[in-house]
Amino acid sequence: MKLCRHGPRGREKPGLVAPDGTIRDLSGVMEELTGVADLAGAALAPRNLAKLKKLKPEQLPKVSSRARIGACVGGTRNFIGVGLNYADHAAETHAEVPKEPILFNKAPSCINGPDDDVMIPKDSKKTDWEVELAVVIGTRARYVDEKDALKFVAGFCICNDVSERSFQTERSGQWMKGKGCETFGPLGPWLVTPDEIKDVQNLDMWLDVNGERMQTGSTRTMVFGVSTLVSYVSQFLVLEPGDVITTGTPPGVGMAKKPPKYLRPGDVITLGVQGLGMQCQKVVACA
Repeated sequence: MKLCRHGPRGREKPGLVAPDGTIRDLSGVMEELTGVADLAGAALAPRNLAKLKKLKPEQLPKVSSRARIGACVGGTRNFIGVGLNYADHAAETHAEVPKEPILFNKAPSCINGPDDDVMIPKDSKKTDWEVELAVVIGTRARYVDEKDALKFVAGFCICNDVSERSFQTERSGQWMKGKGCETFGPLGPWLVTPDEIKDVQNLDMWLDVNGERMQTGSTRTMVFGVSTLVSYVSQFLVLEPGDVITTGTPPGVGMAKKPPKYLRPGDVITLGVQGLGMQCQKVVACA
């Protein structure tokens, strides 16, 4: 099942992607079925996703093809990133493969629609791109065993982990300085439930800037897989339904190019992950 959120920023409604690719509006039935009006919180519980799966899309109202698609999950409290989690990406940045996952925070306020503009922050000179597989939590998770970890996952989506490298690595302190800037967390377009994904550790990924291929990779080269990450993060904080873990990026980021290449106003980023759809963002200057 593919779910989404559509409509103006801050007023998004839940939607279901029908087999023919049209988006069907769930706002008329969502609260009655799940107790929650948005695709957020308890709506992501397995029992509620099962109720949504039983709906007949053709009986739901069509959403205009011109409607804005918002981030595919609402109410996110924790937005956790994982650094250097692809062996080939670690190699391109001349970094050691970590012995344990490197975790950092992305601010929930940076979450953006998949096709919304990405804004370069003030004083930025090194805004970079990162195509990633993101995991959306569906069930409260604390001290989860790795063998059970996928039971706590509501679904998967694309994240562009936009990063400002000088803020991240040259300004001292933690990586979050360059990770949580406004618009730096596009999520979606779809929240894809695990039953739709044959093997989450074998998904192709790509990212282009202005039509030029920058990243080509696969979740096969993750250092720590999805189950490991969900279990690991749950040892340090409680994950609530709607929380997001974005799991790292394959090689091809701008800072590793020779010479380095960074985003500028007017650039267009397109990116995708197999089975999860595609994003497209225009880069703009800070308002």
